[in-house]
Amino acid sequence: MAAEPRPFTLGEAPALRGETVGEGPPVVLCHGITATRRYVLHGSKALPRAGYAVTTYDARGHGESDPAPAGEGYGYPELVADLERVLGAEVGGERFLLGGHSMGAHTAIAYALRHPERLAGLALIGPVYTGAIEPESLRYWDGLAAALEAGGVDGFVAYIDSEQSIDPRWRDSVLRFTRERLTLQRHPEALAQALREVTRSRPFGSLEELARLEVPTLVVASNDDADPGHPYEAAAAYAEALPNARLLSEDPGESPLAWQGGKLSRVLAAFYAEALSSAA
Repeated sequence: MAAEPRPFTLGEAPALRGETVGEGPPVVLCHGITATRRYVLHGSKALPRAGYAVTTYDARGHGESDPAPAGEGYGYPELVADLERVLGAEVGGERFLLGGHSMGAHTAIAYALRHPERLAGLALIGPVYTGAIEPESLRYWDGLAAALEAGGVDGFVAYIDSEQSIDPRWRDSVLRFTRERLTLQRHPEALAQALREVTRSRPFGSLEELARLEVPTLVVASNDDADPGHPYEAAAAYAEALPNARLLSEDPGESPLAWQGGKLSRVLAAFYAEALSSAA
């Protein structure tokens, strides 16, 4: 029987809401932009069943967590500070596996560059940022924020449909889970602001900085036909820049490994067991 989640709420500036499931070596997972804590493992409990304590939380302005307070924003310095609050409450001083998808991967790598000694392993799923912020990318994110403000969930989904080059084989799936995750957002106005600010924030300066991270790292890439928003070449660049990294992806024609919560959980469990064994 799967362990019951242990919900938590941290502080008031902003209040962060999350949960820890399971017992064992700690795993902390950070979700992507416009998602919630559910959308890293997609509801799978395979990782806690494998003997790990898995902590997930909604980033500021996302899901059930509060918007940024007055005078603060949604850049990576704030996201890393929030992660540190979660670690202090749920992990303490123990070494742990840190992972994340997209924005969560960038939050994880920013934390890892500051505190590599804390990590037993690092899992980067669908990283996008490679050192440059392109004007065309900002136009896309600003348009998405405006679509959310003007049209709500329907406007957001319609913008994704019109602007992303989604392979017809995956279109219905992408639009369905896009709509599902947007319905979980309690503060859409904060989410729109996060869309504008996160995408202008730099988790690090350049990929060359990653060369000093010796922590065992798993980089999960997606093939571009299903998930063009998380380019395969960006994940491959991370794996090449990190000295102790392994690149993994789904087989051609399969749905992205990042979307397969149960399979991804089993991959993370095997990777973490190997990382712990090599550190012993």
